[in-house]
Amino acid sequence: MAEVLNGNAAVRLTQTGLNNYTLEKEIDTDLMTLNMGPQHPSTHGVLRIELVTDGEVVVRATPHMGYLHRCFEKHAEALDYPQILPYTDRMDYLAAMNNEWALCLGVEKLLNIEVPRRVEFMRVIVGELNRIASHIIGITTYGLDIGAFTPFLHAMRDREHILNLLEWLCGARMLYNYIWVGGVSHDFPKKFKERVGEFVKYYRPQINELYSLLTENELFIKRTQNIGNLPANVAINYGCSGPMLRGSGVEWDLRKNDPYSVYPELDFKIITPNPKETDGIIGDCYSRHLVRCKELHESVNIIEQCLDKMPEVPVFDPQAAVPKRVKPPEGEVYARAENPRGEMGYYIVSDGKNTKPYRCKARAASFTNLSVFPELAQGNLISDVVAILGSVDIVLGDIDR
Repeated sequence: MAEVLNGNAAVRLTQTGLNNYTLEKEIDTDLMTLNMGPQHPSTHGVLRIELVTDGEVVVRATPHMGYLHRCFEKHAEALDYPQILPYTDRMDYLAAMNNEWALCLGVEKLLNIEVPRRVEFMRVIVGELNRIASHIIGITTYGLDIGAFTPFLHAMRDREHILNLLEWLCGARMLYNYIWVGGVSHDFPKKFKERVGEFVKYYRPQINELYSLLTENELFIKRTQNIGNLPANVAINYGCSGPMLRGSGVEWDLRKNDPYSVYPELDFKIITPNPKETDGIIGDCYSRHLVRCKELHESVNIIEQCLDKMPEVPVFDPQAAVPKRVKPPEGEVYARAENPRGEMGYYIVSDGKNTKPYRCKARAASFTNLSVFPELAQGNLISDVVAILGSVDIVLGDIDR
C-alpha cells in the first residue's frame, strides 16, 4: 500500500490482485458549527450549546448562558435577610429546601444562633425528602433524553407523594420558604411523622423497581457506558461536586466531610460507583447515573433514623430561636451544604450597620459542574452530547444566578 498527500487529503493505492489496484482518497471535510438550543428538550431549560463538528464528531462544545438570569445577588443587595430566603428557592427550584437551608446556616453562623434540636431533625427530614424528589427528576428525565418513557411515569407518581407532604407542611409544592434563620416556619402537623414513615416504607421497593426498569436496561447501558468520561483529577480541578464528583470515584460529601446539623449522628454511606457494576469503567455517564440511584436509598435511611431520633416536645415553638430583627454583627462567613447537585455555598459579608447584607455571593453546583462539559463532549459523537449533558443534571436557574 502506498500513501501520498494530495493537498490536505490522503490518497492510498492498495494492490488487491495481481493486476488490480484500488485508489482511495479521504474526503477532505470542513468544520461545521451547529447550535443546540436555547430551545431544545435535552438542555432542560434555556441553554444554547455551540457545537463545532467534523462530520459526526464534536471538535468543540461551548455552553452559552444568560437566558434565565435570576438576579439573585442583585436582589440580595436591596433586601433584608428574611426577604432573601424566597429568592434562594428560585435558583435550583428542584431543591428549594436545601437552598434556603444553606443560606440560613451562614446567617446563623454570623448571629451565633443555636437552633433547637427538634428543628435540626425537621430540617434534615425535609431536606432529604427534597433530595429524593430532585433525584427522581434528574434520573427519569435522563431516561427520557435517552428514549425511556415508562420509568418517568412511574417515578412521577412517587414524586407526587413527596410534593403532597411538603404542601401539607408549608402550603407550597416547589418554592417553600419553610426554613427560616433560627428555625422553621411551621411545626410538623399532627400525623405528619406517621405519613412520612408510611411513605418511606412504600418508596423503598419503588427504588428497586426504578433500578430494574431503567438502570439495568441494556439499551440504556449501551447509550451511557464509556461515554463522557470524567477522570477524578479533572473533576477536582474544575471544582465539580455532588454526584458529578462522586461518579468519578471521589468520596466527597459535605454531610460527612464538613458535617453540619445532626448529620454526624446519622449512619449513611458516601456513594461512589462500584467497578463490578460498571465493567471497571469509572467516571462515565453511567457512573453518575448510578450514584444518584443509590443515593435514593441513603436518603430513605437518613429519614428513617431522623423519625426515630427526633425529640417529641408537647408544646413546641419552631420560631423560638428566630430573631425578631436579623442584624448580624460586622463580619464575613462562607457556609455550604450538600445539595442534590453538589455544593451550595453562600459568602456573606455584614457591615454590622444594616439588616441587609453588604454582599451575598452564591456558589451553585450546576454552574461549576457545567464548566467541565466542553471537556466531556470533545471527541464524542453528536448523538452522545444529549447523554453527556443529561448526566450532568443541571438546573438553569442554578447556573444563571
